[in-house]
Amino acid sequence: MITNRKNAILLHGLPSKNEYYNSNVASASNAHWFPWLQNQLLTHDIETHTPEVFKVYNASYADWVKEIERYDINEASILVGHSMGAGFWVRYLSEHPNLTIKSLILVAPWLNVEKQKEIDFEDIDFFTFKPNPQLLLQANKVIIYSSDNDMESVKNSVKYLEKLYPDIKIKSFHNYGHFTSKGMQSDKFPELLEECLYE
Repeated sequence: MITNRKNAILLHGLPSKNEYYNSNVASASNAHWFPWLQNQLLTHDIETHTPEVFKVYNASYADWVKEIERYDINEASILVGHSMGAGFWVRYLSEHPNLTIKSLILVAPWLNVEKQKEIDFEDIDFFTFKPNPQLLLQANKVIIYSSDNDMESVKNSVKYLEKLYPDIKIKSFHNYGHFTSKGMQSDKFPELLEECLYE
């Protein structure tokens, strides 16, 4: 049995209920740059998974945990999260302080720091947790990808993480919006691929 094989887990964000049930919209794990990045990593011999949280618009934190724990997470793992998926990784790793990984890449992280109530999301306690002050020691590298024209709620989440972790590395992008296909005007994300492949 192969242990600690290099792998990657790409975790989507939070679509609205309308988006989730719109048959003309790709599922969250198949939207934006996810399919392209998965394909690129697979061709570099990195086992890559894109979990899909069932009924994500009202899934509980426990539902998210159940979905990602189908996959092996070890010291050779690359964890990528987009938006709420990035916020999820912060909580999950904080609650598993003995878990070490290779890389944590937080793309437009959202942790609902303003406690927004107008969104479809129903688990109001999702981000009620104690962040691990030693989170940066759980990975060889932890990086935030941030765009100058993203939503204010995401910018506030980035500021929150910067305050928690002053040494966290931030890569800033111009006019990438919320790192969606529309915002980036592309389904490809070469900068993120390079980050995942960089040793």
